[in-house]
Amino acid sequence: IRDEQSGYNKNLFCIPKHYEEDLERVFIPHGLILDRTERLARDIMQDMGSHHVVALCVLKGGYKFFADLLDHIKALNQNGDKSVPITVDFVRIKSSC
Repeated sequence: IRDEQSGYNKNLFCIPKHYEEDLERVFIPHGLILDRTERLARDIMQDMGSHHVVALCVLKGGYKFFADLLDHIKALNQNGDKSVPITVDFVRIKSSC
């Protein structure tokens, strides 16, 4: 996505009522995020080869993306030539000044 891209008109999307007044445009549609997440999973599996995958999620904001990414990785792992072990763990980080 280029810096100069102005995004998409919010009328092209189903926006929850409580967000309608707060949004001007949609910069990255959900489908594009899902497609990129799937591609990232493919890249990870290709780069890791047959090595053990350790997935670490930073809690709070990262959980939904992490779950989607792991779903794609697991699907690739199940449908691949050989199965790669995957370990999942979570950390919580507090922000500080």
